[in-house]
Order: sequence, then structure tokens, then C-alpha cells
Amino acid sequence: MHTEREEPLEALQIEGAQVTLLGTAHVSRRSVRMVETLLDSGRFEAVAVELCPSRYQALVAPDHLAEMDLMQVIRDGKAAMVMASLAMAAYQQRIAEQLGIEPGAEQRKAIELAQSRELPLLLIDRDIGITLKRTAASLPWWKRWTLFTGLLLSLVSRETVEEEEIEKLKEGDILETTFAEFAHDRRDLYRPLIEERDRYMAARLLQEIRDQGRNHILAVLGAGHLKGVKANLEAGIADPDAAIRELESVPPPARWPKLLPWLVVALVVLGFVIGFRRSPELGWELVANWVFINGTLSAAGAALALGHPLTVLTAFVAAPITSLNPTIGAGMVTAAAELWLRKPRVQDFHDLRRDTSRWSGWWKNRVSRTLLIFLFSTLGSAIGTYLAGFLIAGKLAGHS
Repeated sequence: MHTEREEPLEALQIEGAQVTLLGTAHVSRRSVRMVETLLDSGRFEAVAVELCPSRYQALVAPDHLAEMDLMQVIRDGKAAMVMASLAMAAYQQRIAEQLGIEPGAEQRKAIELAQSRELPLLLIDRDIGITLKRTAASLPWWKRWTLFTGLLLSLVSRETVEEEEIEKLKEGDILETTFAEFAHDRRDLYRPLIEERDRYMAARLLQEIRDQGRNHILAVLGAGHLKGVKANLEAGIADPDAAIRELESVPPPARWPKLLPWLVVALVVLGFVIGFRRSPELGWELVANWVFINGTLSAAGAALALGHPLTVLTAFVAAPITSLNPTIGAGMVTAAAELWLRKPRVQDFHDLRRDTSRWSGWWKNRVSRTLLIFLFSTLGSAIGTYLAGFLIAGKLAGHS
């Protein structure tokens, strides 16, 4: 059935319990009002929302970023994830400013009303980190940089969001719409972003019915998930626990991308050895080429991110050395140097979401600028490693 206000509403009988699915638009005041109307009825004993714990935390406590240990984030290899999350938050912030309503306002209202009525609040969506990892795994390896850099560049490079994109948000899922902003082939993204999450949320609802004995649940979902969640509930999931474990698993990464840097290092060192055996002059020329190309490109990356002059110098010195040890990236060293030279203030963390909603703000805020320094100097060093490697091979071939 459908409401007169066009918000789709489905009432299902599942294993003796009633589940009411409300399909909402993430940028609609009508959806907020519909949530209020349904919960004011007093018919529900639990409220489910399309959120995972991390997205819930970001929604109800946006200042939690102030507790972030930036160096630990970089050491743990989560810098790209944090930057992607900031880029998506920036995109949503610009929509909020254009429409005068926060994306996810209906989820926030459902949370507030559930808490005020002392109803259990069920977070039924899959963790966004797992969704992003499974999305990346669904793409060919050469498209995975597009997943990150395309998201970052396309979402923070414009001051306004086009009307067509906002209309898509009113129809579907905010994650899907955000990724479709830059994706060349949405079929690569549909399964992990929509189809898998439909099944995951249906399994979570069945978990609550079977394990907790919920008799009447209101599930507040993006309209783009309504059909899929309904179909999964009606078809049934024999073992919701097993389905959730499978959907939370992250495919193991291929081994060769980890072995490739070591192979490159071995070839570069072999090139140095061959060069010195042919002549000390050739050997030192190859070393100089390695240092200059690798150091210059990494330093250029740090400079592009407006790193401190000493951070730029650190990039030049560190990159040729760290490139010979793939366990320590140039970006880790340059980020540590920048943090030591220009430690982020508490206010930088508090202003992070607002600052990153504008292109220039990424360079202004000390937290986001450190992340840019990490990214750009790492990229510069990686490009320099392969360019210098090819140059060394060419010179050795020319002196054979």
C-alpha cells in the first residue's frame, strides 16, 4: 500500500510477527513527517533504521572526529577510508545547505522518537567499511584507484550539487547515488551497495524476530531498498546468522599486489649492483637518478598538499629510502613530519566536516591537509619508483 504523501509503506507478516517497511527519501521533509505520524500511533515495539554503528555515530555525534588519533589512522592503513568518508560527508553537507534539510533527517527523527518512547533501536545496515571493501573487491584492480580518487575529486570539487543528483537521492540510496556520481559502470557497484545490503537488512530483521521476539517492527529504509528487503523477507532466509556472516566477510586480497613492490625493489637493487660492477660512475649515476626522481616526485606531492617546507624536504629525503622498504611508505614519514611541525588543534577536528565541504577547506584544515600530504607524497613516491626503475633498466640496456 502507499500513503497519500507518496512515501511507500509495506506491512508484512513474517513468522508470526508484523514488519512495517517505510520507504523514505533521505532529503525529504515528507519522510520526516511520516516517521512522526507512524511512531505517534503507538503501534510499534521496536524501530529499525538503515544505519550501521559507525554511520549512527556520525549522525548523532558528528564531533566524534575530534577523538581521532590521526597517526594511528595512517599506521592502520585507514587514511583512504577516512578521506572517502569525509568526501561523502562533504557531499551531503552541500545538499543540506541547498535544500535546508540534513540528509538522513528521517533517520535522525526515528532515533529521537525511539529514544523518547523508550523503544529498542535496531541498527540493521551493514558496516560502511565492509561495504566499501566489498565494493572495491567487486572492481578490477585497475579500477580501485578510481573508486577512491574519483569519489574524492568529484565530491569536493564543486560548490553545488546538480538538481538531477538531488532527485536521484529522493528516489534511492544515498551510498549508491554518491558512488554513481563518478562510477563508469554502475553494474560493478549495484550488488555490494544495494543487493547485498537488502539481504543483510532482511537477515537482521529476521534475527530480531527470532532471537528477541519482536512482534511489530517499524523499519525506516531508503526507498531504494524497500523492494529488495521486502523480497528477501517474503522469500525467507533459512539461517540469518549464516547469511550475515557471509555478507560481512571481506574477500582476501590477491597476493601479487603485495609481492609486486618487493619484486620492483629487488630489480632496482639488482640494477644498482650491475651498474657498480660495470663501472662505479654508472653505479653512482643510477643511484643519483633513483634519488632525484623518487625524491622530487614525492616532494612535489607534499608541496601540492601545501605541506610545511621541512615536510617537503623530508619527502625528498625519505622517499628514495622508504621505496626500498615497502613496509614503510613515504607518506607515513611525511605525515609524521607534518604532525610534528604543525600539530592539529582541537578546533581543526571540530571544524573538519565543515571545512572539507569546500575544496579549499581540505588545504586549510590541518587534519585534512595531513591526509592530503600522506596521499600525494605516497602517490609521488610510487610513480617515482616505477619511472626511476624503467630509467635504470634503460640505462643498463644502453651500457650493455
